[in-house]
Amino acid sequence: MSLVARIALLFFAVSMLTPAAAFARPPQSTSPEGQLFNSVNRERAAQGLPILQWDDALASAARGHASQMALHNLMSHQLPGEPELIARANAAGVRFSVIAENVAIGPDASTIHTAWMHSPGHRANILRPELNVLGIAVVLGSGGLFAVQDFAQTSANLNLAQQEQRMVSLLAARGLQATASPEAQQFCNAQRAYMGNHSATILRFETTDLSTLPASLEQKIQDRSFRTATVAACTPANSSGFSRFRLAVLLF
Repeated sequence: MSLVARIALLFFAVSMLTPAAAFARPPQSTSPEGQLFNSVNRERAAQGLPILQWDDALASAARGHASQMALHNLMSHQLPGEPELIARANAAGVRFSVIAENVAIGPDASTIHTAWMHSPGHRANILRPELNVLGIAVVLGSGGLFAVQDFAQTSANLNLAQQEQRMVSLLAARGLQATASPEAQQFCNAQRAYMGNHSATILRFETTDLSTLPASLEQKIQDRSFRTATVAACTPANSSGFSRFRLAVLLF
């Protein structure tokens, strides 16, 4: 079986959020991990894409999985008794809005990278524009080098007040008088709102991207002559590593 035929693919994706974060130093360029990391960024630079930053947490998750593959001499995205990719990344402390993984067995880093680039799914992971971090692990096993690339788009870990302020700024940029009020928390689960003689609308939504308004909110603003908005950030359900923000916006 050719190396290309032996490479598997797994990809998970949701909406994006650009973080402000500090990244770790990548491995030595002479190591297999360093060679694969530099090869990925050369491919991205050649396509005019932002280069990826090295992420130690993703590398830790990748190393655990590569070690398991080498131990069992088996290439898979999830071995028996092992957590899936999302759970592995979450356990390593990664907060993300997009996550992807490439795995392979090969004789050296150059051969593995070439095979990935000739596989449409793996190439798509390497060149996906919104990804911003990468962790790689290569472990020697009886079958050769077991390689794992874990990609992600990491997300800022914002508290409720910070979430509200970002949404307030977006709404203010649309010309609304927007505020965040502790009293607005009642709107996280309320079905109706009463604002005296004012016509009021409550819109609740979840998003991974607090750099732009969701389409449903944009449409509400355009369809009605709302002048005022009150924002509440609500506590989301457990998202298992995915950064998701739950908000309620009262328009009147």
